[in-house]
Amino acid sequence: MSEQIERIKCLIIGSGPAGYTAAIYAARADLSPVVYTGMEPGGQLTTTTEVENFPGYPNGIDGPKMMNELQAQAERFGTDVRIGMATKVELSTKEGGIHKVQIDNKTWIEAESIIISTGASAKYLGLESEQRLRGGGVSACAVCDGFFYKGQDVAIVGGGDTAAEEATYLAKICNKVTMLVRRGEMRASKAMQNRVFNTKNLVVKFYTEIDEVLGDQVVEGLRMINNQTKETEEIQITGLFIAIGHKPNTDIFKGLIDMDITGYIITEAKTTKTNIPGVFASGDVQDKEYRQAVTAAGTGCMAALDAERYLASLEGDEEEKVSEEEFVN
Repeated sequence: MSEQIERIKCLIIGSGPAGYTAAIYAARADLSPVVYTGMEPGGQLTTTTEVENFPGYPNGIDGPKMMNELQAQAERFGTDVRIGMATKVELSTKEGGIHKVQIDNKTWIEAESIIISTGASAKYLGLESEQRLRGGGVSACAVCDGFFYKGQDVAIVGGGDTAAEEATYLAKICNKVTMLVRRGEMRASKAMQNRVFNTKNLVVKFYTEIDEVLGDQVVEGLRMINNQTKETEEIQITGLFIAIGHKPNTDIFKGLIDMDITGYIITEAKTTKTNIPGVFASGDVQDKEYRQAVTAAGTGCMAALDAERYLASLEGDEEEKVSEEEFVN
């Protein structure tokens, strides 16, 4: 006799601010949500030492602590939080269809609705010193962490629009910003390049890559190498920002859900609806513009409300069918 597959009303994949906010709203709507945390329970904020720009924390809060509190709040209303990773999905394209999700390459579950909150992972250079000092001066979000380096010397890596925008942002609050571009030109738009070159305390170094991030516990400096001449140079900095892009965690949904060319899930305007009925997306997995905890939380709320309305509409259709049958009889 085959083992019965578990049926879930609302499955939330991912446990960052979007996932847990969706869980809070879904649980309060009696959707009995189940959250699978993924490989990084709590999401990117668990690697952030202090969060100062999330509303409600006037003195700031430690990233991991904030995520633990969000989890506790979701569980308070009945959310079932489980350690596990979605490894395969089979999505129904029919209205009211049942979706199937495999967890950890072994267990299949069924879901009437799914909220995808798998986030996006920042791309890093892969240097040992860079990884060791993440949270100690190495960051992938200037808007999130730039404030901590007010009046100090920092560096940023990247040559695209995001790097240019973050470099000019940092230049407003930092003493000096050194921008490292590995090619002989920037990929950023001309307008963004003009902003960079017209910022007095922003220095651009072309054909330049990082050889090593200097410092034991925190960032103290940078050893750079010119990839043309092979000459090295050291500078003193206290913060290093990596702005070479993000990768949305959407691989298991490719070919099933509409995405843009870079892999971000496409949602209907002003909603979290995907092209699959009953499947919604929230947080950084569908947002490549803002990528902030507070905006992720907002779309998590939206996704739960969208899921609630979707399931309610199905129940309404079922009630109408029953009423019609009774009238005919």
